[in-house]
Amino acid sequence: MTDELLRGWAPVIETLELIPAGKGRFEVTLDGELIFSKAELGRHAEPGEVVALARERMGPEIDRGSN
Repeated sequence: MTDELLRGWAPVIETLELIPAGKGRFEVTLDGELIFSKAELGRHAEPGEVVALARERMGPEIDRGSN
């Protein structure tokens, strides 16, 4: 997931933090907004789900060309 986020939006991501949490917690925030919470939904994120939620807020991935 972090690789996908950085691959798509590295030029505009100022900080990407992974913070360990206990009790199976998994939450993703973007600019202070909670965009995914395992506790609220009662399930794990599906493959690609968090990236899709990020895309909804940040727009399409940035094409860095083939330099």
